[in-house]
Amino acid sequence: MYYLDPKIEKLYRIFDQNERKDYLRLDLNENPGGLPQEFINSVLEGITPQFVAQYPETLHFTEVLAKFLGTDISHLCLVNGSAEGIRYIIQAFTSPGGRIVGVVPSYFMFQIYSEMYGRDFVKVPYNEDLTMDINNIISELTEDTQLLILLNPNNPMGNVYSDEEFEQIFVAAKQKQINTLIDEAYHYFYPKTFIKYALNEEHVFVTRTFSKLFAMAGCRLGYVVGWPEGVKMVQKLCTPHNTNAFAMRFAEAVIETPGMLDQLIDGFSKGRSYLIDWLDSNGYRHKGEAGNFIFIEPHTDADTIVARMKSEKKILIKSYKDVGEFGDCLRVSIGEKKYMEQFTSALKEIDC
Repeated sequence: MYYLDPKIEKLYRIFDQNERKDYLRLDLNENPGGLPQEFINSVLEGITPQFVAQYPETLHFTEVLAKFLGTDISHLCLVNGSAEGIRYIIQAFTSPGGRIVGVVPSYFMFQIYSEMYGRDFVKVPYNEDLTMDINNIISELTEDTQLLILLNPNNPMGNVYSDEEFEQIFVAAKQKQINTLIDEAYHYFYPKTFIKYALNEEHVFVTRTFSKLFAMAGCRLGYVVGWPEGVKMVQKLCTPHNTNAFAMRFAEAVIETPGMLDQLIDGFSKGRSYLIDWLDSNGYRHKGEAGNFIFIEPHTDADTIVARMKSEKKILIKSYKDVGEFGDCLRVSIGEKKYMEQFTSALKEIDC
């Protein structure tokens, strides 16, 4: 007989309704400038009909990535964007009705996957001043909790955890035998990482992506880091050839081209410094000490600004409701200085 999973039928999703066209997209945490065109051209040289026709082989790039991270391939699983890895970790390491603890607001797919598979997602909210008290996280780590999800930095709030804070959380999770997932999608916008836990401890995963600083969102490539037996379980859920050859070719080139990663970081840092200086000079409160995004408390109505940015300035940004003491806010992706100048010029004209 015909069947439809009621969890899927009742699942609430919002899909992107914007078209890129001639817009400057500052609403998806992409790198708006992308990789240099000459670099793109050089990577595409040597693409043959056979390269396109053949199924991708992952061993070579996994070895390249392992060397880059200072580990070996047994600790790595390539995935089609880090969201795929997150999905598989939830599938493999939690049960129907299983308890998952995570902070909110956060990357919405954590909750989506939890609902999709019938898990119990327990929300730990931020304080009114947009800080996170780790004691609120630890207090939710009960004996029946199966997975703790943290982000470092967190999207969309931009907060981070100190070494001491994370160690306290990790000890509490380990005592109660709780698997821990740390999403580091925005790692290269903030150098602190907890990857050593995924490499040296059991029951800890780190997920990362090439979509953000590496400017490869269109290629869809990410990876899971963890202890070898845990990585094997994630790999069992992967579809055959789940990462494409172009993605691995570009990622290898970014990693191995001298100065390319530094160039990307430098371009972002200059854009971020410009934006923050401009906001401070023009009386805007903002939040987001890490990541490639920032919350801005506008002078006028946030929704109106978003609508006018789109219709009048061809710039796409987001609004968020009730962001602690900030109220209704703008959320803007940060890119190179020229894109931040384009955004601030438009904001100055509209938000008055």
